[in-house]
Amino acid sequence: MALLNPLKNLLPLAALALLLSAGPLMAAEISPGQAAPNCALSPLGGGSAMDLKKYRGKVVYVDFWASWCGPCAQSFPFMNKLHSELQGKGLEIIGVNLDEEPAEAKAFLAKTPAKFTVLADAGGQCPQEFGVKAMPSSYLIDRQGVVRHVHLGFKPSEAAQLRQQVEALLGAQ
Repeated sequence: MALLNPLKNLLPLAALALLLSAGPLMAAEISPGQAAPNCALSPLGGGSAMDLKKYRGKVVYVDFWASWCGPCAQSFPFMNKLHSELQGKGLEIIGVNLDEEPAEAKAFLAKTPAKFTVLADAGGQCPQEFGVKAMPSSYLIDRQGVVRHVHLGFKPSEAAQLRQQVEALLGAQ
């Protein structure tokens, strides 16, 4: 049994590798200038699904993350700060959790709270439609629903550039 426990930690990585290697079965990667997919997302642990189109008219920062992702944990303080400072100007941050078990996401959030909206995609359709290739993967979407910037991974040294991109989208009408 002791040997199975380390393998359990590798399962999320194997699942992501399988998802990312699906090749032609996956939808094409979303690039800047393309319309954002209209995914149906649900609250962690279940509940009524909501569509991303609900946020049209706002600048949306969609961030795909998982509890086992170190850079994801690093990005949460940045997104919390961005949310608290820019929500009143029309920014909506949506964290899309990709954990298979909601309990893992909830344990992560107990240690690393989110001040922004956190939803889940139990069916895995949304990361396929966006063409997620890394964890975290972030998509900045303008008020008309068009993807303007794509960021793979997160490094604190890139936070200033991300913020500038968000502020530029907020200033554009």
